[in-house]
Amino acid sequence: MTKPPLPELLHAAVTAVGGTERPGQAAMADAVAEAVDDQSHLLVQAGTGTGKSLGYLVPALAHGERVVVATATLALQRQLVERDLPRTVDALHPLLRRRPQFAMLKGRSNYLCLHRLHEGVPQDEEEGLFDQFEAAAPSSKLGQDLLRMRDWSDETETGDRDDLTPGVSDRAWAQISVSSRECLGATKCAYGAECFAEQARERAKLADVVVTNHALLAIDAIEGAPVLPQHEVLIVDEAHELVSRVTGVATGELTPGQVGRAVRRAAKLVNEKAADALQSASEGFERVMELALPGRLEEVPEDLGYALMALRDAARTVISALGSTRDKSVQDEDAVRKQALASVETIHGVAERITQGSEYDVVWYERHDRFGASVRVAPLSVSGLLREKLFTDRSVVLTSATLKLGGDFNGVGASLGLAPEGTAGDDIPQWKGLDVGSPFDYPKQGILYVARHLATPGREGSRTDMLDELADLVEAAGGRTLGLFSSMRAAQAAAEELRGRLDRPILLQGEETLGELIKNFAASPETCLFGTLSLWQGVDVPGASCQLVVMDRIPFPRPDDPLMSARQKAVEEAGGNGFMAVAATHAALLMAQGAGRLVRATGDKGVVAVLDPRLANARYGSYLRASLPDFWYTTDRNQTRRSLAAIDAAAKAEGR
Repeated sequence: MTKPPLPELLHAAVTAVGGTERPGQAAMADAVAEAVDDQSHLLVQAGTGTGKSLGYLVPALAHGERVVVATATLALQRQLVERDLPRTVDALHPLLRRRPQFAMLKGRSNYLCLHRLHEGVPQDEEEGLFDQFEAAAPSSKLGQDLLRMRDWSDETETGDRDDLTPGVSDRAWAQISVSSRECLGATKCAYGAECFAEQARERAKLADVVVTNHALLAIDAIEGAPVLPQHEVLIVDEAHELVSRVTGVATGELTPGQVGRAVRRAAKLVNEKAADALQSASEGFERVMELALPGRLEEVPEDLGYALMALRDAARTVISALGSTRDKSVQDEDAVRKQALASVETIHGVAERITQGSEYDVVWYERHDRFGASVRVAPLSVSGLLREKLFTDRSVVLTSATLKLGGDFNGVGASLGLAPEGTAGDDIPQWKGLDVGSPFDYPKQGILYVARHLATPGREGSRTDMLDELADLVEAAGGRTLGLFSSMRAAQAAAEELRGRLDRPILLQGEETLGELIKNFAASPETCLFGTLSLWQGVDVPGASCQLVVMDRIPFPRPDDPLMSARQKAVEEAGGNGFMAVAATHAALLMAQGAGRLVRATGDKGVVAVLDPRLANARYGSYLRASLPDFWYTTDRNQTRRSLAAIDAAAKAEGR
């Protein structure tokens, strides 16, 4: 049977979801279909409002092979599985004469573990969940959450953490979930036949479209053991996030607390000599970490090296001993053993990785106010890994509203392990970049204002002139402001200052859940919402509640960020421009995402204000501005205030 034409399929799908057909969406669908048919790769920038989900789903479903869609945010996963896919499948079914199946798949720890729920957590925590004599009455918030999750386990069909509302803390969820390393395996577990994670995997094996997240995609690539079912097409949405998510999965960490827990878990399961050796190594590591100062370790210090070798060797001995020793006093020994083994294997793996000292790894100390010191190790670059694991044996489509930085795709392409577009070679993945634009008229809907008259921001210290400018802009806008700051400290300082100066509600990240903050911000036009730039990439508040987006400064990585500075240095040593390749690219991506919060619908109008004169004055300013939407550009503060006041007055006149 001949396939219906793509425009006909796209029209049916757009009509089904109640959308509007866009030229950019049609161009994207054509390019995706071509890449999939040619088994080539595509980077496609699709601005907000293009309808990019259907732009890739329709050609992928029409192709007929299995597709994996990986997204960065929970919100987009939900939109795909609960809204876009059901309606699109229904719309395409009569045309394709088949009904594609779809499923969601996440990492094992995202699902409720029935074994852990019913048999309990192997106890190494000092605080119990319930009072000793009143097992039915929870003694704490943790206990209340556990009771609620027990009730939920009887109702849920998926066991997916994200279906539990209201949600629970990470600590509470840890009581009823396991990592893949801690899992007993379906054949050994008494609850294997009912296991939610196994059911999700089975559904994924039968599905034509599998929706997952970047983290699971990274695990699938890094660990070697396939987690995702075989597929011919991979679509990475929110692809600007992929490198940081893969880096996160490939990062190892050791803390004294984590090592101490592993010792306690293993102690009952091995002979005294093996347990004592791990305990002794743990104490030695803790002594070294007490003196750890934050920063990169170009070479592993001698004391840390000895401590890590002792941990590695003791962990190896414990791993061998865990297989043979049996302790009659241990309840549910298989689960206890599996949990202990997972903890000790992690320690062995990270300790060995650091002591081996690969030139492709970066090692550093970190110190957290609450959790103390840790030693961390991360890959200098994930580009080689992505090139090798991502772009072989399948067609890959990467899409986002922000992939074209400084005017082309090569910067993002390089971070993914791709040679510049058009480079020929036998082992070089072939790819094409396409910008399908946006349905919005950015020059008419938005202004980019750079406060050129302000002092250049320093590393620390208060910026009185910036706060004065911010207060004036917020007043002119009548509230309606999303403030995006380079650090949490800067956001808190600005909120405190403006709460004292202005008679407007100022919401601050961290004072409520993200969902509550966004709901309250959208509900009241006079309200302002302040937070950090990196955490607001998913905020979608169309309409009059968000008519001013302010960035306090260009969000370059901190000079003392060990991983970023190491990456910058590596580019320079290879003869490149480290600042532009790493710091400017990082800043451009965040600023593009931040500026993208302003215009979310065709009727939106407003100002993006950058309170950092370097965007106008510095040589790299033009590169950063070329990465932002094509707003009308000005450095005139009075013009900007008049425009904000006019936009505010128009919104009030319409009762918004």
